[in-house]
Amino acid sequence: MNLSDIEIARQATKLPIGEIAAKLDIPYEDIVPYGHDKAKISAKYIETLKNNKNGKLILVTAINPTPAGEGKTTTTIGLTDALNHIGKKAVASLREPSLGPNFGQKGGAAGGGRSQVIPMEDINLHFTGDFHAITSANNLLAAMVDNHIYWGNEQNIDSRRITWKRVVDMNDRALRDIVISLGGVKNGFCRQSGFDITVASEIMAIFCLSENLADLTKRLGKIIIGYRYDKTPVTASDIHAEGAMAVLLRDALAPNLVQTIEHNPAFIHGGPFANIAHGCNSVIATKTALKLADYVVTEAGFGADLGAEKFFDIKCRKAGLKPDATVIVATIRALKMNGGVEKADLAHENVAALKKGTANLLRHISNMEKYGVPVIVAINHFNSDTDAEIEVLKKAVAETGHQAIMCRHWEKGGEGAEDLARAVVQMIAENKSNFHPLYADDLSLEEKIDTIIREIYGGRGANIPANILNQLKAWDEEGYGNLPVCMAKTQYSFSADPKLLGAPENFTIPVREVKLCAGAGFVVVICGDIMTMPGLPRHPMAEKIHLGESGEIEGLS
Repeated sequence: MNLSDIEIARQATKLPIGEIAAKLDIPYEDIVPYGHDKAKISAKYIETLKNNKNGKLILVTAINPTPAGEGKTTTTIGLTDALNHIGKKAVASLREPSLGPNFGQKGGAAGGGRSQVIPMEDINLHFTGDFHAITSANNLLAAMVDNHIYWGNEQNIDSRRITWKRVVDMNDRALRDIVISLGGVKNGFCRQSGFDITVASEIMAIFCLSENLADLTKRLGKIIIGYRYDKTPVTASDIHAEGAMAVLLRDALAPNLVQTIEHNPAFIHGGPFANIAHGCNSVIATKTALKLADYVVTEAGFGADLGAEKFFDIKCRKAGLKPDATVIVATIRALKMNGGVEKADLAHENVAALKKGTANLLRHISNMEKYGVPVIVAINHFNSDTDAEIEVLKKAVAETGHQAIMCRHWEKGGEGAEDLARAVVQMIAENKSNFHPLYADDLSLEEKIDTIIREIYGGRGANIPANILNQLKAWDEEGYGNLPVCMAKTQYSFSADPKLLGAPENFTIPVREVKLCAGAGFVVVICGDIMTMPGLPRHPMAEKIHLGESGEIEGLS
């Protein structure tokens, strides 16, 4: 009988969270339990770790996602369990799932099969309330902006140029463009606005890049909420909002500790989207894990063209992290889909389509080499994979000078990824990382955009309208040109066209909008049709999620 992910997770025996903390030598008095199976780590304790030696940092990334699935989070957890299997002290460091994709199209993000973090339902739903705190802080700032204007507008804010939006952690296309303050004078000044999804909020990005509460507060104060009539920027600190926002985020900023099915520690903290934000878990969680373990396995959202690029060029650059290895996850099914096979036909052997679709993986390998970090490929096994297909894929990767390791962690847990764990440990020991970002700080914003498009996407460059180009040049002149850029584009293709699979070339990326995130410390570049508030699909996952007769959650995946 094949069990669902939630059934496997529910059957797992959970250790008390104090025992999981003890595996990392964290005293019980330094954790803040949320029930019996999850806890936050106190900021006071984290401060005591600063002189500890750092462990090795392993990034797990992937090919471009397809409906066939790649299993990046599952592999991150499987590799963590496998490293512990072979006698290493390893911790996973992951993002928190968003309710939007949970009830939308993608489903949960707690792993799958025998490679999951638990309690699966809590992690995928409200967890420890971090996202609610971020949503509240974001919307407090929005309320204070409108309130400031209502009570006389001391900062002379031009209500036509307010850029700060409200957020909600749900896919709701009806909220993308709205009109607020209808109903007369008592409700304020009527204006057009909109909602983003919480994981696209600049506060989410700030939350995940902040080193501590003082850094968080300082960054919150730098948020640009809009512009005055003289076109100068207005910040959150101008309306005295950063203190109250930091209060709402104080408890949330402590990283969350849970466990894998195999009782290995996992930090899960923060969760910005990778196509509309930087796609990485919190710096605090990653750095804490590095002080507590010999190996830390983390992930970056979607494919390597989005998540890994931002992990290297934004998170590592800003936080001073130096990764030691990169694991690229691929499945034969997904590569065949990149080669033109329909999802319904993926169970049939098709070596020709696999060879064609492997171009997607090979470009990601080439891209990751540009960062100076050793690379290995994890083939996430499916029962439909044939010996001929496996051999073709391994040979194609070997011709690039890298290894491709077959992994069966979904079925077998850590035992199924031991070969990958040994190969990663050996690779780190024999190949010293020479990490460096893709581009220098002193390039102009336009040059940074074009560099990513040429070097990572394989395109010719950007198609930037004159008004947006002028805005980028103005930011260069105002001192923001040294910031990295956060490219917001479709996750399904190297290009801005989600239907253009494989490894397309000779395309341009249309830039629709740019946004200065002065608090987070990057410039968002919105490309093509990407939305900062997704919509639900025709048949969302929410249609299948319900409470069973015993009151347990059913249909969550």
